[in-house]
Amino acid sequence: MRELTYTEAIVEAFREEMRRDPTVFHLCGGLGPLAGLIPEFGAERVRVCPISEEAYVGASIGAAGSGLRPIVSPGMMTFAFTAMDQIVNQMAKIHYMFGGQAAFPIVFRASTGGGRSAAAQHSQSPHPMFMNLAGLKLVMPSTPYDAKGLMKSAIRDNNPVVVFEDQMLASTTGPVPEEEYTIPLGVADVKRPGRDVTVIAIAKMVEEALAAAEALAGEGIDVEVIDPRTLVPMDKETLRVSVRKTGRVVIVDEACVTCSAAAEISAMLTEDPATFRALKMPPKRVCAPDVPMPYSPIMERFCLPDKTRVMAGVKEVLV
Repeated sequence: MRELTYTEAIVEAFREEMRRDPTVFHLCGGLGPLAGLIPEFGAERVRVCPISEEAYVGASIGAAGSGLRPIVSPGMMTFAFTAMDQIVNQMAKIHYMFGGQAAFPIVFRASTGGGRSAAAQHSQSPHPMFMNLAGLKLVMPSTPYDAKGLMKSAIRDNNPVVVFEDQMLASTTGPVPEEEYTIPLGVADVKRPGRDVTVIAIAKMVEEALAAAEALAGEGIDVEVIDPRTLVPMDKETLRVSVRKTGRVVIVDEACVTCSAAAEISAMLTEDPATFRALKMPPKRVCAPDVPMPYSPIMERFCLPDKTRVMAGVKEVLV
């Protein structure tokens, strides 16, 4: 099977969906890899906007309510903070406030995460903030295959879908079929089966979890690695079934530990009576500390969860 980068897989999803549906179009703050779409679709459907995220996010909401399917690409998710009024008060709520009389199919996608020494303003992992906004679906792919399949489903969905793309995954490669496929939102994926400990990992943290699982296998520890793939809706049952089997769970999330996605997953697991009874140890969270991400490469590496910290977390729940 051919190999594509994470970014190439996403752009291919755009191209296929724009060919399939003439109502799909882009509003972006800068072209980057999207430039390759202009020769086929023109500057009307791949439109570079003035650097006013609030304006073009607002335009996407109006376009979606008028029967179009916009994809909004501001670049980094931290750039989107200038458009939070449109995202929080309009995009997330508007379908409900219209009483369901109109659909608002918007894909809002941007990069997140640290690892490039881009300093605090460009290294945040804000997905837990968006999990708290009722009315949005949230997608966080970890592989090129998942990125393409989930993006196609997001574009076809009649609800606003936020796609978080970890910036450290952009150049990673993986197999992507040439034939048509989609991945349903709300379906987790068992990346590695195991019997001793469940590790639930999000986005780039899936790589770290798999590396940790491989190293721990050499010590006789069999780790199951699960990628939720979508945070809203979340495939709670797949996660619970795994934890009931292993009795131990480590949750790896690059966001700050307080009110992280890991915290929500931990609560979801322990609130289920059958899963709670199966636990042999309390859930362990492996997250970033509650600090702005440092610019210093050494300090940034200290803050970001990695293979070593995942291994330590697994051994902690095995005591």
